[in-house]
Amino acid sequence: MDIILQFVQDQPWFGVVAAVIALASAIAAVTPTPKKGSTLAKVYAFLDLMALNIAKAKQTGDEPDKK
Repeated sequence: MDIILQFVQDQPWFGVVAAVIALASAIAAVTPTPKKGSTLAKVYAFLDLMALNIAKAKQTGDEPDKK
């Protein structure tokens, strides 16, 4: 555990990267998924990548059937 803490403290870029991921994740969580093929969809895809929303963590934009 001390090794991990020392690594984080020694790397000045680590906090910036963590903040960018957190901000992108928060924005992606509150933003509705745009229609496929639009310019906004391309921006949203980049935002998802920065937020590390990959595979099953991604929003598809399809609402599940509510019964």
